[in-house]
Amino acid sequence: MIISPTPENVAFFEALASPVRLEIIHLLAEEDMNIKQLAEKIGISSSIIIKHVQKLVDAGLVTTRMVKRNGTVSKMCTLVFAEYRVMLDYYRRRGLPKVTTYSIPVGSYCLIEGTPTCGLATERGVIGSRDDPQVFWETERFNAHLLWFTQGYVEYRFPNYLSSQQKVLEVEISFEIASEAPDYAEDWPSDITFYFNDTRLFTWTSPGDFGVKRGRLTPEWWSSNQYGLLKTVHITRDGVYMDDQKVSDVTVDTLVKYDQLYWSIRFEVARDAKNVGGLTLFGKKFGNHEQDIVVRTFFEKAEQHEEKEEF
Repeated sequence: MIISPTPENVAFFEALASPVRLEIIHLLAEEDMNIKQLAEKIGISSSIIIKHVQKLVDAGLVTTRMVKRNGTVSKMCTLVFAEYRVMLDYYRRRGLPKVTTYSIPVGSYCLIEGTPTCGLATERGVIGSRDDPQVFWETERFNAHLLWFTQGYVEYRFPNYLSSQQKVLEVEISFEIASEAPDYAEDWPSDITFYFNDTRLFTWTSPGDFGVKRGRLTPEWWSSNQYGLLKTVHITRDGVYMDDQKVSDVTVDTLVKYDQLYWSIRFEVARDAKNVGGLTLFGKKFGNHEQDIVVRTFFEKAEQHEEKEEF
């Protein structure tokens, strides 16, 4: 999420001005917790935790809901977003960088090949039959919020409205992802390779297919894998990063094609990978993060970029 340091966002920045609230954010980034769990982890009373959590709720950083478990009701806390980007007024005044954002549902792919175990699911049920690759071409796939296969690839495309009059500074791709095991398996490594505009970027090993704990958004009827890891790929002028770790020296300047009608991203589990452990992509109705595959392109006018280079 992009946020600007403006008067209407004062509550957001005030909420961050507390070591206790920062620790709450850190804990909730790992998993949802109730008030009692947060109090025990941080080592302060529940009454104080309630006040800090309310500050985070007022700032839009955290949501709460009442959950009944084992006959008792508790307030469960959830982090709204795992990543925030601060956009300074300096850049807004100069008109840079501008941002285009696309939210791509996991079923809105243009190419796919996947071997069993495989399938698609909406928030209401599985599409077609499980472990039948033909279901990948059902028209209902556009409503899917969960996609999985053991070996193969899936490619998504989004329109490119930029021209040589603009200069791309960064492409950011965010998604919730896991391996794919029959049912689920916490320790189930899978080598997943990422492509952008048909160029291989890097291979990342997913540690497992998680299902011991229920996903925050996963429907009650789904009893298999529950959630993935929220990962963000940054394609920059300095190279490619997954989260804050550099994974490739390939730069955005070599990947962007201004004369192309669309740009593409691909996730692949290769047949000859060391760990052929499958792939699961979670949409906004499954997993822990209420989002589809989100692609953001940061750009500026070409002449502004050239002026800065000269300076």
